Amino acid sequence: MLRKLIIQNYAIIDEIAIDFSSQLNIITGETGAGKSILMGALSLILGERADSSVLVNTEKKCFIEGYFAVNHKRSVIHFLEENDLDVEEELVLRREIAANGKSRAFINDTPATLQQLKVLASLLVDLHQQFDTLELGDADFQREVMDALAGNEQSLLGYQKVFRQWQTACKELEQLQQQKAAFTKELDYNQFLFDELNELDLKENELEDLDNELKLLTNAEGIKTTLSKVYFDLKESEQPVVQLLKQLLNQLQGYASYHTNLPNVIERLQSSQIELQDIADEVERINDSVNFDEKRIEWINQRLMEGYKLAKKHNVQTTAQLLEIQGQLEEKLKAVLDMDDALMAKEKQTGQLLSEARKLADLLSQARHKQSKPLEEKVNQLLAQVGMPNARMKVELKDNTLTLSGKDQIDFLFDANKSNRFEPIRKVASGGELSRLMLCIKSLVAQSIDLPTLIFDEIDTGISGEAAKQVGLIMKGLAGSRQIICITHQPQIAGKANAHFFVYKEIKNDAVKTNIRLLNEDERITAIARMLSGEKPTAAAMENAREMMN
Repeated sequence: MLRKLIIQNYAIIDEIAIDFSSQLNIITGETGAGKSILMGALSLILGERADSSVLVNTEKKCFIEGYFAVNHKRSVIHFLEENDLDVEEELVLRREIAANGKSRAFINDTPATLQQLKVLASLLVDLHQQFDTLELGDADFQREVMDALAGNEQSLLGYQKVFRQWQTACKELEQLQQQKAAFTKELDYNQFLFDELNELDLKENELEDLDNELKLLTNAEGIKTTLSKVYFDLKESEQPVVQLLKQLLNQLQGYASYHTNLPNVIERLQSSQIELQDIADEVERINDSVNFDEKRIEWINQRLMEGYKLAKKHNVQTTAQLLEIQGQLEEKLKAVLDMDDALMAKEKQTGQLLSEARKLADLLSQARHKQSKPLEEKVNQLLAQVGMPNARMKVELKDNTLTLSGKDQIDFLFDANKSNRFEPIRKVASGGELSRLMLCIKSLVAQSIDLPTLIFDEIDTGISGEAAKQVGLIMKGLAGSRQIICITHQPQIAGKANAHFFVYKEIKNDAVKTNIRLLNEDERITAIARMLSGEKPTAAAMENAREMMN
């Protein structure tokens, strides 16, 4: 419920504050007084885009703030919790527009996005403006009406969950089919590539190791010659280095006790002599292991040629990369073999989900069909009540392919003159007829679900007299269980108000400003009488106004 609306510096509104009744609030005023400006300001806290042109006084910002009672509304509380916003009994929505056009939105003093504001506002307010009757011809709106009356909310959520799962499964099945087609197309070629690598049977780092071995073998003679010379010089020459060091060591040991540094030198010489002895032995062992093998060289060359040929073919450099490609090819070949099993499993899952979705769609459809005749009868009764005794609405439900909303194609058909020629509402109903039809439908839907605050902006276009009176009665009935705010030009509707607000223009600081005030009982009588007979109401008009209020 909208408890209070504050507007500052919006168009020709300087500053106003409106405290609304929890029941039927009527707003009247002369044409051009600024009633539509009020709706424009209200729409800003409902998430509409801002325009800096609404700032007449560019020295201060535009400010619109709405105070709402949450009344433990579950959908509102869930939204606030989901978006990490404070949950309080009173909810404050605010928009600020700077002179440069920059707009900011707040929910309970916490900065919010325009989309968040829009979603939250839709849970609080249903704003029906002059041209919103066009949504009557919208398939989604018509389906929402049927589901509201049928109490399909939870059933629809359950169906939509399964339907989305089925859609996902269908996409996954299609992807598997495409993969299989692509894999099958490349199967022979991939098999050929894999066989080449598999037959070569490379081991880890094999090409790199063979390359090193080949370098060793092709240089075997030079290596052996050098190693033999090193060994000879160290151990077998006329003055072997190892033997020479031993001699030097023996000579120094006789004088070790005469100088403090000599033991350290002797120890180092001894270590060097032992190390060179080990080096000589290692050189001999290496020399023995190095042998020129022409057949081995030939085999390595052939192996390397085959390996590097495949490396070049696959545009890689190393054995590891070739083995990785071999593994990938093996996976692809295996995937083709496993694809049939995966396809069968996915086809089975898709079929089961489709079957479940169809069953749930049937249940939704049955509930909608059950409500179609009662809706027709109730709407047609209300149409007669609001001055359209010859008008008829008909609900047409046809089977269609499954969609997110079920299997039904729903059409509200209309016959304005008992011609039995029913056509889609959007094609045949006039503006006034659409307005009354929308009111009739919303009054019925309001009995089935917890609609938010309903705001009607000149929904009474094209009606007067008894029809307007009946529209007022319907609104009065609606206001018994929810807040209604209505801008109207009809005295018959204004007479039903629990709170009657009057919009007017005044001269303030040499500028025209829009203002609004709550009328007392005498002021209401005068205002309604003026709506009946003009600026200077007659005694009869005053009496008629009293009757309308009673």
